[in-house]
Amino acid sequence: MSHMPEFIAPARFNDAAAALAQVELIYKSGLAHLRGAMARFVAGEPFSGRVRACYPFVRVHTHTTSRLTPPLNAGLSYGFVAGPGRYETTLTRPDLFAHYYADQFRLLLENHGVDLEVGTSTQPIPVHFSFAENDHIEGTLSPERRALMRDVFDLPDLGAMDDGIANGTHEARSGEAQPLSLFTAARVDYSLHRLRHYTGTAPDWCQNFVLFTNYQFYIDEFVRLGREAMADENSDYVAFVEPGNVVTRRRGLAPGACSGSLGTLLDGSQGTPPPRLPQMPAYHLAREDHSGITMVNIGVGPANAKTITDHIAVLRPHAWLMLGHCAGLRQGQHLGDYVLAHAYVREDHVLDEELPLWVPIPALAEIQLALEEAVAQVTQVSGPDLKRVMRTGTVASTDNRNWELLPGNQPQRRFSQSRAIALDMESATIAANGFRFRVPYGTLLCVSDKPLHGEIKLPGMADHFYRQRVEQHLRIGMAAIDILRREGSSRLHSRKLRSFAEVAFQ
Repeated sequence: MSHMPEFIAPARFNDAAAALAQVELIYKSGLAHLRGAMARFVAGEPFSGRVRACYPFVRVHTHTTSRLTPPLNAGLSYGFVAGPGRYETTLTRPDLFAHYYADQFRLLLENHGVDLEVGTSTQPIPVHFSFAENDHIEGTLSPERRALMRDVFDLPDLGAMDDGIANGTHEARSGEAQPLSLFTAARVDYSLHRLRHYTGTAPDWCQNFVLFTNYQFYIDEFVRLGREAMADENSDYVAFVEPGNVVTRRRGLAPGACSGSLGTLLDGSQGTPPPRLPQMPAYHLAREDHSGITMVNIGVGPANAKTITDHIAVLRPHAWLMLGHCAGLRQGQHLGDYVLAHAYVREDHVLDEELPLWVPIPALAEIQLALEEAVAQVTQVSGPDLKRVMRTGTVASTDNRNWELLPGNQPQRRFSQSRAIALDMESATIAANGFRFRVPYGTLLCVSDKPLHGEIKLPGMADHFYRQRVEQHLRIGMAAIDILRREGSSRLHSRKLRSFAEVAFQ
């Protein structure tokens, strides 16, 4: 016998807001059912049969390859299905994704002129994904009672969370609907929980533009700038959030001044600094419309770079950029020079199974132009003189931090053949996962050593280098985001990252 919430029958909608309201109704009903049952289970109540609630779904049927695309949508690379057929996806956290879902629904309605169907799917919500933020009631259970959970509740099933859709390997079974989204609801929920663990902040705070760095110095400077912005009553940013969900509000910002999900977060925030920093701490310089900046210190290495981008991708950011240090590989480079990546040599290996090496990772013009303009703006150098402080070229990323010590130094030959001008351990991974997950990406690095030319990092040199360059480099990244924000997200999510039969959701 199964204990399930009252069934909500599928319904058709020709209005995006009404469709979203139905999604919220089904989701909230399922969560209330699971949370109530879990509270009784913790209290010791016996259960006969399984307790289950399922995710809502959205579905669309089309019968033609043509689109009724209004002029406003003509340049968009998303918001429509690939051809005739039945398409659907499961949905989660409509509170967090309300604006995103409403936009996708609206585009489907405008581009195809058919109703959306919203109903209850057959995909169970794992009970762990129903817990509220900071709700860990299962921790009070005895080992015997905790073992019994598997017989009563649905637990996370990794078999239902693979990335076959994003990887382009998914093939729908006979009679099965084609996907509408890159990620199923369970896959999204999995990543949201992982983000809490790795970054020390709730995913609700994440902004639409993300900066990654491989050095704490950049984070220290971002914290300084974030707090500086909060002291400015006229700042466009409304909050600065640090690990532990510790919130600093903008000076003069009254309770209730912000609307939407961010306003709810701000007015209910009660963060606590963690006893130690998480593995990849995140900091959020938030705007009311979520178009602010999230910065994450991913540490060193491609494994961290892949892990964090695997999870941030479900938030569908408008762009992510890598700002970090690199080894300069050319004699003519100097410490402190910038490198704008326009190609990548992938010797990181962490994505070889998901994204074969024969797949090119192209530079994206919108990102490249924004970064170049930001360098000129912040350094006050332009035109041909810009080449004195920044070089555009290939960046190689390796998983071997001590590649210089390999016998015969074979990597050096490969890097020379590839025309690489800089080397790090993260940039190619971040770019490749951006390509894989259709998130616009870019890389601006700063030369911190030149191992092939005897200029290795020494303490005195490093201190001078960091003082001279970290603030400027970070300001360039933030200026690039300002440029991208002004241009609008619709230009960023271009056709360059879309496959033959792409999903409709951005």
